[in-house]
Amino acid sequence: MNEALRIVVVAPDLVVSDPRDAHAVLLAERSRSLRIGLLENGFNLIAILPADTFLTERLAQLQPDMVIVDAESEARDALEHVVMATRDERRPIVMFTNDNDSTLARDAVAAGVSAYVVAGLSTERIRPILDVAMLRFHHEEGLRQELAEAKSELSGRKVIDRAKGLLMQRQQLTEQQAYDKLRKAAMNKGLKLHEVAQRMLDMADLLG
Repeated sequence: MNEALRIVVVAPDLVVSDPRDAHAVLLAERSRSLRIGLLENGFNLIAILPADTFLTERLAQLQPDMVIVDAESEARDALEHVVMATRDERRPIVMFTNDNDSTLARDAVAAGVSAYVVAGLSTERIRPILDVAMLRFHHEEGLRQELAEAKSELSGRKVIDRAKGLLMQRQQLTEQQAYDKLRKAAMNKGLKLHEVAQRMLDMADLLG
């Protein structure tokens, strides 16, 4: 993996208001260890951001390669903010938490989180976790692209079939003649076959 992988960590403030709060101190130390581990593994930690309504704009400006969610008591809220912020510009998301709630884990995976890690923040574990998360993300994006292309192709075929049917009905053509006419028009106009077919259908709808 790229040694200079650019990472944004979405996490609460590390400041502990009450040093007698053992739980808060533990969480702050865990979060600090994660950040140190990222740096020790050669990752480029470009920002620490809060999970708020400005997250989308900040991620758009920073353009990180990966987003890490480091959350605990408000893990679900943090996850929702990150998912919304990466909805239009997808990025691999890794979530580190001590919350072993199986419902949250299922929701995280369903929302597109590439890796959900409960505890265990030893430095040597960080790189393989992020490497696998990145590979999984690219694999899923490839599948998503293939599905989108398949849907587009199916939609294009339906448009072509409708256009052929219209030509056959109005100009008394055979199916092959209608197809040849569409193909010739596409070649003459430098367009794809389904684009010509859609234009013809749009014009037919307009003229009635």
